[in-house]
Amino acid sequence: MKTFVGIDLGSTTTKAVLLDEDCNIIGRGITNSRSNYATAARVASQEAHVDGQFTLFRRALTDAHADIELDSFLTALERAFRLEQFLEQLDDLEQTCVRQVQGERFAKVASGVKDSLSEVFKRLRKEAPELYAPGAKRKSDFFRDIAGSRYHSHAEEVAREANLPYDLLLNVYDKSIIEVENRPPAGELSEKFRRALGRVLQTEPSVKAAAASIQKLVENALAIDLEETYLVGTGYGRVTLPFSKEHIRSEILCHGLGAHMMYPQTRTVLDIGGQDTKGIQIDARGIVENFQMNDRCAAGCGRYLGYIADEMNMGLHELGPMAMKSDKPARINSTCTVFAGAELRDRLSLGEKREDILAGLHRAIILRAISIISRSGGVTNEFTFTGGVAKNDAAVRELRKVIKENYGEVTININPDSIYTGALGAAEFARRAHLGQADGSEK
Repeated sequence: MKTFVGIDLGSTTTKAVLLDEDCNIIGRGITNSRSNYATAARVASQEAHVDGQFTLFRRALTDAHADIELDSFLTALERAFRLEQFLEQLDDLEQTCVRQVQGERFAKVASGVKDSLSEVFKRLRKEAPELYAPGAKRKSDFFRDIAGSRYHSHAEEVAREANLPYDLLLNVYDKSIIEVENRPPAGELSEKFRRALGRVLQTEPSVKAAAASIQKLVENALAIDLEETYLVGTGYGRVTLPFSKEHIRSEILCHGLGAHMMYPQTRTVLDIGGQDTKGIQIDARGIVENFQMNDRCAAGCGRYLGYIADEMNMGLHELGPMAMKSDKPARINSTCTVFAGAELRDRLSLGEKREDILAGLHRAIILRAISIISRSGGVTNEFTFTGGVAKNDAAVRELRKVIKENYGEVTININPDSIYTGALGAAEFARRAHLGQADGSEK
């Protein structure tokens, strides 16, 4: 099967989208961008292929097995696959940690450190199935986040039992995780899917009766080659990749076209990413007519929120829910990241509520974004909000308020998959390039 790949190399996350020849989304993938964009691109692309396989499984099983609960089965299969993937990377991490112990620094304690590492990873493997059990909650799906928190917990206990410095085991991990993170999982996807399927067929009572048929249909789906026919890269890190010019498109063009594909009536697009904010005006074909962006200051971007989260000793994912508790947002005077931090500390010292301060900060972000939109031509119907910040409920609430205050009733589109908008546009540019429509127009 011919597929067309779009990769959006953001400053925080890297996204990939696979389209088929009929412009249907086959798969989506996302990973943290790291400092190595080439690796991030490969991992995101691989994740999109994994998602693509699930699309093929769903297609194969939908008509053939009306007797099984398909969503439940595919959810169980994905959990089992992610467990296989996690265990594979855990093996890689252990081997990398052991190699770190070969130097002179560890000469006197090498044996004890290796034994301690063996115990730590033994405990990690034992608890791994619980991380992917039904109903299990994980703060992140990225390997580094999951493995790191559990490694630290076990390493502290093991180091104490072995009478070793805890910092020694942490140092080994810190050096190793960077190496492991900067290479995609090496195992064959098809083999991991087969092992995962074996787990599910043995443990899910609802599919045991149809096990032979399901296995055959899954094998047939695995035999379909998701060929990467053409690839286009975009985003903050696109210039770091070894792509020729015809395989690169600007973020502006890709977000405009991606928003058009999601919502064909869109005429104005706001994208708030990790590093910049873009206000884009597009025509009825999704072609960019005008745009404005801030590219010199992090204020109003995802990095700004990350800075605020650090100042308040909170997780980035906690900011929105906390701000949603406010019914009296503070008026934040500064739009500079550094000065906003100072103002935040002053307000906290004066006893202002955290939720009111955060609500005010979210409003300040949106006001800044709307000023960028106004310079690009203002808000027209329909309006589409994209980027990672579109998942922040507090930002969305303030956006709706500010749009209504300044432009009246406007249709505002916010897609759950809006973070993939740039990658979607890039994939469509790849599809059109293959069809000889490299100018981005629809023929």
